[in-house]
Amino acid sequence: MQDNVGVIGLGAMGLGVARSLLRAGFAVHACDVRASVLESFASEGGVACTSPAALADSCDILITVVVNAEQTEAVLFGEGGAASALRPGSLVIACATVAPAYAVELGERLAQRGILFLDAPLSGGAAKAASGEMTMMTSGTAEAYAKGEAVLAAMAGKVYRLGDAPGQGSKVKIINQLLAGVHIAASAEAMALGLREGVDPDALYEVITHSAGNSWMFENRVPHILKADYTPLSAVDIFVKDLGLVLDTARTSKFPLPLSATAHQMFMQASTAGFGREDDSAVIKIFPGIELPKAAE
Repeated sequence: MQDNVGVIGLGAMGLGVARSLLRAGFAVHACDVRASVLESFASEGGVACTSPAALADSCDILITVVVNAEQTEAVLFGEGGAASALRPGSLVIACATVAPAYAVELGERLAQRGILFLDAPLSGGAAKAASGEMTMMTSGTAEAYAKGEAVLAAMAGKVYRLGDAPGQGSKVKIINQLLAGVHIAASAEAMALGLREGVDPDALYEVITHSAGNSWMFENRVPHILKADYTPLSAVDIFVKDLGLVLDTARTSKFPLPLSATAHQMFMQASTAGFGREDDSAVIKIFPGIELPKAAE
């Protein structure tokens, strides 16, 4: 059993996680709503499972790499959910970006069943997930860490241990998302002004990435704008959700976040305009009176 690991969710991040675990020698059982993705993963040496419960029946370490709290809830406690099939002493590593309060509650509910839990959101994108070099922001008990140590090492380049109870990992992750969302919005605003003023966008990108105004998000996302490629690696609607979590968390303690609120409104505007499923760099499309770069023919 110790070499059997389950991964629920084979999206851009989850597939990378599952492949990294395969390379590390684990027997990786996987579950996803898309049969074609499961079939492809099985052809690489994974084990396809028909439901989270079926997966949990074969594994005592389970990793959920889904989008949000609602999907986490569904795969664990919904129809065919994994929680009912997990044995006491099993470990759930939950990687979705969720409200810290939900992570705390989830840990308590699993503990009532004798199941260990790590609050373990991810950062790094699909490329880092594929190479097993993600950053993980984790919190949980010493017993949970001991059980998951080898799995965590196979998944990530950096595993930060941020506390001995769930919730701290999610708090750090939403602060990361605060910065990520604000930086993407600011990058879009800067490029929009450049386009409005007739600056060559490629030259602007070259200068900024070698100047003090650069950020990781500017360097990573602006090429999507320059290529007019809005294929979603991380979508506009992800930041509608994540910045919403940031603001909800701060609202409980009446803490002001003016930049986060503005960036959230920008992503909301882009989503409402029909760009919600496009790459998050599509937030630049909300600016009027600019001519965006066209895709190369």
